[in-house]
Amino acid sequence: MRESFQTIYRRACERKGGEQVLEAMLQAPLTKQEIVQIPDDRFLAEMTKKVFQSGFVWRVIEQKWPDFETVFFDFDVDKVLLMPDEMLEQKASDKRIVRNFKKVMTVRDNAMMIKDVAREYGSFAKFVTTFDKENITDLWTFLKKQGARLGGNTGPYMLRALGVDTFLFSSDVEDYLRKNDIIDGGLTAKKSLEAANQAFAHWHRESGRSLQEISAIVAYSWGTNRPVN
Repeated sequence: MRESFQTIYRRACERKGGEQVLEAMLQAPLTKQEIVQIPDDRFLAEMTKKVFQSGFVWRVIEQKWPDFETVFFDFDVDKVLLMPDEMLEQKASDKRIVRNFKKVMTVRDNAMMIKDVAREYGSFAKFVTTFDKENITDLWTFLKKQGARLGGNTGPYMLRALGVDTFLFSSDVEDYLRKNDIIDGGLTAKKSLEAANQAFAHWHRESGRSLQEISAIVAYSWGTNRPVN
């Protein structure tokens, strides 16, 4: 049975040392007006960063990131799309970045996805803003199906890093959803995604808070109570 947001919030306050402490730990996402200002190159950059961080030491990618920007032309979508396979192979052997050919190939693949979307919507950011709290996992599914290596948590982590409002399946959030019988089966199965989205949308309507804040509060109320930023 789904708990009320107030019950979750009170438990999070108790675990973190009071309402004032909890509120100081929360961060708000960008507004839709702010999101539409994000250029396509920043979406491609963040997609690439999260793809390379997946299964790797995040710290290393952060340290090398200025070189990633240089190697991939500051993630200019049109310039990336002009790269032939031979050039991508060369970049996959560049010591300035992490040398992983399959992940390097995703840069051009995701640039193509962004370009296709931008042709229809004006920009990738404008497309992202067509999704709201009631169907944010539909955006996750789009990224998984149309993008390269953006399934699982990679796509949602990318969105969160750019300030797009979404919840995340951190270990504590996942455990909460399972222990409270909100989801079962595969975490990224359609049924699980829809059930989780419905729960977070319900808590949003109940509290007026963003999915990002609710996600953190759920995590702080449960398990090791450490949300993933």
